[in-house]
Amino acid sequence: MQRYNILWADDEIDLLKPHILFLKDRGYDVTPVNSGADAIEQIAEQSFDIVFLDENMPGLTGLETLSEIKAARPTVPVIMITKSEEEHIMEEAIGSKIADYLIKPVNPNQILLSVKKVLDNKRLVSERTNTGYQRDFRQLGMQLGDRLSPQEWADVYKKLVYWELEIDETEGKSMADVFNMQKDEANTYFSKFIMENYEEWVNKEVDDAPLMSHELFQKRVFPLLKDTGDTPVYFVLIDNLRYDQWKILEPIIAEMFTVDTEEMYYSILPTTTAYARNAIFSGMMPGDIQKKYPNLWVTDDDDEGKNLNEAEFLEIMFQKANQKQKFSYNKVTNLQAGKDLLSKMSNLHNNHKLNVIVYNFVDMLSHARTDMAMIRELAGDESAYRSLTRSWFLHSPLYEMLQQIADKKGKLIITTDHGTIRVKRPFKIVGDRNTNTNLRYKHGKNLGFTEKDVYVVRKPERIFLPRENVSTAYVFTLGDYFFAYPNNYNYYVNYYKDTFQHGGISLEEIIIPFVTLSPKGS
Repeated sequence: MQRYNILWADDEIDLLKPHILFLKDRGYDVTPVNSGADAIEQIAEQSFDIVFLDENMPGLTGLETLSEIKAARPTVPVIMITKSEEEHIMEEAIGSKIADYLIKPVNPNQILLSVKKVLDNKRLVSERTNTGYQRDFRQLGMQLGDRLSPQEWADVYKKLVYWELEIDETEGKSMADVFNMQKDEANTYFSKFIMENYEEWVNKEVDDAPLMSHELFQKRVFPLLKDTGDTPVYFVLIDNLRYDQWKILEPIIAEMFTVDTEEMYYSILPTTTAYARNAIFSGMMPGDIQKKYPNLWVTDDDDEGKNLNEAEFLEIMFQKANQKQKFSYNKVTNLQAGKDLLSKMSNLHNNHKLNVIVYNFVDMLSHARTDMAMIRELAGDESAYRSLTRSWFLHSPLYEMLQQIADKKGKLIITTDHGTIRVKRPFKIVGDRNTNTNLRYKHGKNLGFTEKDVYVVRKPERIFLPRENVSTAYVFTLGDYFFAYPNNYNYYVNYYKDTFQHGGISLEEIIIPFVTLSPKGS
């Protein structure tokens, strides 16, 4: 076991010999000094793992000594010990980034607990996490073989994300490989579940169908508009936001908002912006959109953007639902557009009951990761991808927008249109020049592939997808597969392997968050 070095500064250090002996018996080396000046001298001469610092010492006070210690050794954790319970002393010590704060008299076990909390925290948390996951591993494994409902699958996915984030924080991430194997197994079972049930859900043939993209406004947003009276509601859709990314952003957002509900809903197929997001803002499935509004539906063959008509779809949906409230639609696709919208927030708040904000950053990040070598380096795996998302958010206009919404006491919805998955395994397919370019789903009339390990839909109208011609079929990849053409196969596979893609069937793409929040203090 590693021995730690402790520096303890207290003008009554002789009275603390029992505490020091207690720590030494448990493997800690303690250097006692009786003044702030001596503590600073010791800090300059050698390294310590932790410092105990009495606040009320003659000569240099504890706070003055703390300042000198932090200047010399900014990373060393300091635990302040004081007789005083004055609030301003506590605040100043906490503001100086102390590791812990204890009030005299302290007993040896308090000291030991504080040391372990600071020095052994990561090891103890890692051990506890690994033990907890090992216990849940068996339970999750048994669940996967059961006939789960859509809600039970959402609960399984939430549990998997919980453990993924917990394991990501452990030392050495020793359980990561085991976890990744279990997540792959879960995706295999989930893909079968989708293939067996999706057609029944969209045709409303069963009672336990999950909430889906085209139902969000009718079943969640419109009722919320009614329940919130005159309070403006902000519907913020962050494109391509997975549930694990939401959980990384949640602690930041929780400083401004209280989470009222966190619900998981199912994206329609294909899990892409063109299909899922148009379904959200029209309240219709893609096949119905194409039939009823052919002038607004943009096919995969068209060069123009696939989501240029969302404001028109919203207007149509509001009219059909007899919703009289004023709304705004705002799309942010780059930093300048975010800054421009930020400057208009007061106007949005004062003049509209509903403000829709579509923020495209995460979608751009996933595509940029495919195209840019530097982004590939920065987002090399899920952990790095989450970290990059968090860093972007903290420095984005969106973060400032949410702060303004909280200050103005607006109601907030945070959601997405689909998730994304890191693809690892290629699946050979042959298509003609009219075949769409997406790596997770293909549609066309001359597709060549083996039917194992894909979801084939030969009658697209059965799942309300547009049919371009009489022989059009849709093919969806499962789990972490991606489509690759035989031509230049090795180059293609090496280029796209380990990139984040969407459009197919996986837990990460289909089960996505819909969160309602209220500003703190409202």
